[in-house]
Amino acid sequence: MAYTLYIHLISDPPLLLDVDELPAITDNLIIGRNPRTRDGKDYGNVLPEVTTVMFPLARISFIELMPTDDEPTLLPFRD
Repeated sequence: MAYTLYIHLISDPPLLLDVDELPAITDNLIIGRNPRTRDGKDYGNVLPEVTTVMFPLARISFIELMPTDDEPTLLPFRD
């Protein structure tokens, strides 16, 4: 299953990144495809023709997992 991560880099703007699997606790890097801004534009710090990037986890402050259309929506239950 592919995931979309919203990566918050230290001293750089955040970016969206597609990954095949979530990073494990033993990983030192995140390898992803299709780096872009949240609105879908090219990420300014990466050349437009680049499709795969690697970021060391030491440069990342935190990661958000973006929701997908495949995930079921849970509705609150009330009595």
